[in-house]
Amino acid sequence: MDGPHCTNPGSHADLDWSIQPQRITACLVNAAFFGALGSSYLYGYSLSVVNAPSLFIKTFYNKTWQERYGEPIRADMVTTLWSITVSIFAIGGLLGALCVTLLMKVLGRKGTLLLNNSFAMISALLLALGEKAGSFEMLIIGRFIMGVDSGISLSALPMYLGEIAPRQVRGFIGQFNSILICLGVFTGQVLGLPELLGQEARWNFLFAFQALPALLQLCVLPFLPESPRFLLMERRDEAGAEKAFRDFLGKEDVSKELEEVHAESRAQNTMRMASITELLLNPAVRWQVVTVVVTMACYQLCGLNAIWYYTNGILRDSGFAENVIPYVVLSTGAVETLAAIVSGLVIERVGRRPLLLFGFTAMAFFFGLLTVFLNFQVSYLWMPYLSFICILGVIASFCSGPGGIPFVLTGELFEQSYRPAAFMIAGVVNWLSNFAVGLVFPFMQEALQTNAFLVFMVVCVLGAVYLHFILPETKNRTFLDISQSFAKINKVPLPDKEMENVLAVKPRSKQVEANGKVLHFEVESSF
Repeated sequence: MDGPHCTNPGSHADLDWSIQPQRITACLVNAAFFGALGSSYLYGYSLSVVNAPSLFIKTFYNKTWQERYGEPIRADMVTTLWSITVSIFAIGGLLGALCVTLLMKVLGRKGTLLLNNSFAMISALLLALGEKAGSFEMLIIGRFIMGVDSGISLSALPMYLGEIAPRQVRGFIGQFNSILICLGVFTGQVLGLPELLGQEARWNFLFAFQALPALLQLCVLPFLPESPRFLLMERRDEAGAEKAFRDFLGKEDVSKELEEVHAESRAQNTMRMASITELLLNPAVRWQVVTVVVTMACYQLCGLNAIWYYTNGILRDSGFAENVIPYVVLSTGAVETLAAIVSGLVIERVGRRPLLLFGFTAMAFFFGLLTVFLNFQVSYLWMPYLSFICILGVIASFCSGPGGIPFVLTGELFEQSYRPAAFMIAGVVNWLSNFAVGLVFPFMQEALQTNAFLVFMVVCVLGAVYLHFILPETKNRTFLDISQSFAKINKVPLPDKEMENVLAVKPRSKQVEANGKVLHFEVESSF
């Protein structure tokens, strides 16, 4: 690697990878962090950044309308413009998810992430300058473009991370996506404080900040490798794939990894990238598709987004002063980030399936308690505090598994030729569900009042039941091995065994260590 960001393959410490498979090279961590910084982080930041300046933005809408038409804007028109500003983010996300497969085919995983920064930069300019230009249309368009950026990011980044990470740490590396989303949400909450940028004279700088993570990614990501699986299986660039493997694994001999990818390619019927129609009609991946749709739908429909609608109201009912509420809300972002970090640290020990089951089950439990506490909130002065504790419990439960693992699973359940189409389907389900929650929840809350969260409790229970019976554990398993786990339920013959036979070979390797001794040990493929 020409840049300073990857581990030197010849260093003494790099010889430990095969002995200690859990070792993570600096190159791998840098790729995960800076890949997520300009994508997942911006998505999380965009979710929370609109909350603090909402009153100032509505005031700006009123002022602009008055200057244009010589009369104050109607209250319903302000609500309409604000609703469009918030919800159009999901429409942009849907468009981004629909075009990401074509972009990755042409530009690759890393190239798509780099191009995506242009959307973030354009969005930051429109959102930051909209007030100066006296144009609320610029804010709406800027939010739409930021949605496109997020839609591309939430497909391209998990795929990139899943393909560059050895299977022993694939879950941990994949959780960088979730961790940076939570960190982005928390950053938006912090910068939105009145002492910082949450003021009428500074709210446009909140949106200008979006350009900073994009610039950092543009400075670092070009020096990091492309996905070696993409280079070898789709571009037929063996030299580039070998160099990428060396950089990511931090070792010279990557013949085992190259042979595994070659064997996976031979085991597949064709290396032509499958279309969405071909993926949906293929019986060999039917239950993988259903599993991705269910987990991604539950990711959005489990009610976490609705929690953000309700938190401020519960805090007000608890007796917190209005000027104190922004600081108390910070605890939700802090809990969310901490839970995501803990999940990333334990995912390779605990596994994906247990974390998902625990997360959805715990969310259902806290939603049930929250409903009880909300119904008695007016009867006891201390009951609102228990309601807020339940909100923190819901957030922590979500981030312990459901908040990040659905993206990891989408990359793990499919072989190379089906993966882009699978991520497109996952992205469409994700953004449609996101839009549905934002559209339906206010009406559901009005109709059901304090019982609205029972709907989300049912969603969490159904998701946990489905995953308990259908989802196999994918921890430390090859992509082909995971596909074979679904062969029985899909009622199709087992895939070609060639890949499995290759993986079973453990050639003896040797390394010269201190004292002149030659150490022999078994080398297993990392991927």
